[in-house]
Amino acid sequence: MTNNINIIDAVIPSKTRVQILVKLFLNPGVRAYLRGLASEFNVSPNAVRIELNNLRRHKVLVSERDGRNIYYRANEAHPLFPELSSMVRKVTGIDELVKFVIDRLGNLEAAYLVGDYARGADTGIIDVVLVGEIDRVQLDEFVAKTEAFIDRKIRSLILSRGEFVQLKGNKSFNPLLKLWESGKTIAGAGERTEDRKGASTGGPAEGSDENIPDKIS
Repeated sequence: MTNNINIIDAVIPSKTRVQILVKLFLNPGVRAYLRGLASEFNVSPNAVRIELNNLRRHKVLVSERDGRNIYYRANEAHPLFPELSSMVRKVTGIDELVKFVIDRLGNLEAAYLVGDYARGADTGIIDVVLVGEIDRVQLDEFVAKTEAFIDRKIRSLILSRGEFVQLKGNKSFNPLLKLWESGKTIAGAGERTEDRKGASTGGPAEGSDENIPDKIS
């Protein structure tokens, strides 16, 4: 079986561009700035600058000034937004995990992404919360196979509706990103429960060298 990441790399040869798309389209509430991305991806600011300018020029990303920094986020109004969101969810293996649980493992009521990936950080550890009656043995078998395929680790938590409501009420999950809910179609990345600034890749203002474009979208 061909690795999803290798397929994407073949179509989009820039690894930095793929990383930016994963970060900003997995959770479109996330914002990020140039030097924050360069540090996170361990690449040069110039490499990130080129990709940000290219994606903004094609209106895939929009930008806004916040203090002395320019922040970028996914353009949810772009015609290809649903396709790009679906692509990054396939790259990370999240779509396949949810589909497998829905089709084979019992009565799934809802699926949520929490932790690093809900914040837009591609750290290699995907944390998902599954609400409903799930066959844990079959889930673990599927997860073991999927982890090798996507080169990421998946940690899953199965809860009843009551347990989920209680933990959500106690704010145990922050951020919480809805991936799927029974009877509803969740387009793109889903529903967020933390405020926008909380989901941002932030930090102290870093000076005027962030002012890459001449015009802010």
